[in-house]
Amino acid sequence: MAEPSGPLVGLKILDISTVVAAPWAATLLADMGADVLKVEMPGGGDALRGLAPHKDGVPLWWKVANRNKRGVTLDLRKPEGKAILEKLLPRFDVLVENFRPGTLDGWGLPKERLFELNPKLTILRVSGFGQTGPYARKPAFARIGEALSGLTYICGDPDRAPMHLGFPIADAVAGLFGAIGILGALHRRLKEPDSPGQEIDVNLTESMFRVLDFLPIEYDQLGHVRERSGNLSQYAAPGNVYRTRDDRWISLPASSQSLFERLCKALGRPELANDPRFRTNPDRVRNRAEIDTIVSAEVAARTGAELAALLEAHEVGYSPIFSIADIFADPHFAAREAIVTVDDTELGPVKMQAVTPRFSDTPGKVTRGGPAVGEHNEEIYSGWLGLTQDELKRLAADGVI
Repeated sequence: MAEPSGPLVGLKILDISTVVAAPWAATLLADMGADVLKVEMPGGGDALRGLAPHKDGVPLWWKVANRNKRGVTLDLRKPEGKAILEKLLPRFDVLVENFRPGTLDGWGLPKERLFELNPKLTILRVSGFGQTGPYARKPAFARIGEALSGLTYICGDPDRAPMHLGFPIADAVAGLFGAIGILGALHRRLKEPDSPGQEIDVNLTESMFRVLDFLPIEYDQLGHVRERSGNLSQYAAPGNVYRTRDDRWISLPASSQSLFERLCKALGRPELANDPRFRTNPDRVRNRAEIDTIVSAEVAARTGAELAALLEAHEVGYSPIFSIADIFADPHFAAREAIVTVDDTELGPVKMQAVTPRFSDTPGKVTRGGPAVGEHNEEIYSGWLGLTQDELKRLAADGVI
């Protein structure tokens, strides 16, 4: 197995979290070279393994969401499992968990004990609603956080039910905030080496709420409750998904004045830029239906290739709406090597996204897919903790590992 690389080589993370958001925070740092040990329950392992898609029973989402990690099994609810965790913890800089608030305390692992074992430990806690507040102990998944944050309310067509996206975006956003939080805590440690460890409270709802920049200030200052507008841009016009004459879909957001003026020329309608209804973006937003009807008709009169030539000639930003098959065939993705091939212990060669962001001097890389259940038990428990084969067999038989 190739050695990890990236700016975080040497950082050690113990990931005892489950499903998507918190594990993904650790994976993002593993992509940049951090040494991440993933802990799962014995038997079936992480619940993410049960989510589609699968190939011959092997969970494909798991392979990407937990790539670049080693994996062990350990039941933290059992006294011997807790004891093993306590032996492992001093070796790590960061602990990542996403149990309901208070769960670790109930297992005999409150923050006081964690900091006693490792005074400089950074603890990332990811939850649905935060570690405090009346909702703290309620169950939550991405869609619940999205619904509560205000995101789902503004997604979908105005005359239909609110719509969830086709991916648990709140998990991804919370994972990003979790990774940023860890890096912030580590920067403090770099500046103040003697500073104590600290907890980071990240939750799905507030992470998603933070992304919706304009929503609270708009309501506070204008009393405006933003509603659903389908594919129409919420803040600029024209901006929509349009259909070409040959049934290709494109996304075309004219989000600045100069871009709108270039779009008018590209469509052979330069007079639109001087139309009193459309002179400025606020004008166009007020007259959204009219400008969108005009643009829709102009797009529908051309094939995708004809439209692309016009838009590119006038430097108008747009994109065809890609499926994953389109992405695999696209020359830009190929030139950027945005899809890499990884040798997986269960599936053989598999393709997945390359590491992002890209560092010029210390690039990260993908060295392995997500581990099989307990794949590295012997390496960690024998190699690190000195447990014998007989002890490993007994612990396995007792359901501890």
